[in-house]
Amino acid sequence: MIGSETLGTYLDRLASNDPTPGGGAAAAVHAAQAAALVAMVARFSTSTKYAAFEAEVREITEAADAYAAAALQLADADESAFQQVIGAYRLPKASEDEKTARTQAIQAALFAAAGPPQQLVELSASIVALGERLVEFGNPNVIGDIAAAAEAARAAAATARVNIDINLVGITDRANIETLDRSIADAEAVITAAEALAARVRKQIRS
Repeated sequence: MIGSETLGTYLDRLASNDPTPGGGAAAAVHAAQAAALVAMVARFSTSTKYAAFEAEVREITEAADAYAAAALQLADADESAFQQVIGAYRLPKASEDEKTARTQAIQAALFAAAGPPQQLVELSASIVALGERLVEFGNPNVIGDIAAAAEAARAAAATARVNIDINLVGITDRANIETLDRSIADAEAVITAAEALAARVRKQIRS
């Protein structure tokens, strides 16, 4: 599990000639880092100066911690889903029945493999939303880390979008295609929101 291995071990596996972990897992790690950064800024916004925001800070911190954990789970889910795709493509295809079964298995595996990046888009949106709340009152000494979180969430959503595209290319079911197209549109909205948040923080820093 990516969440329990050292960073060095994860990077060694990422750099190897094994197909997993790959871009999907990397995207989820981006999201985990984004959530962790938001949690850090929230924890730096807990002195008496921020007493009026105590309940909101607690809520943001708890949510950010949960999102970081969820992102790491999605990293593992993405790795597992891709292995299922590989397994489907390796099914026998000597007879017509085998070809039909293989095609059905591939279609199911491709759509399932798009699940983790779809969930990652939603998670990235939630992380950006936390940053948008926190930037209103967060500790100015670490406000730049909200921009860092936004950029990490943007990377997560953008990479998830690519991975949805990759799976979408092989899918033939119209309903599934439409579902994934909506997720791509959602990813683009997250990217726009993340860019706006980072730009806002940069403007705030320079003002």
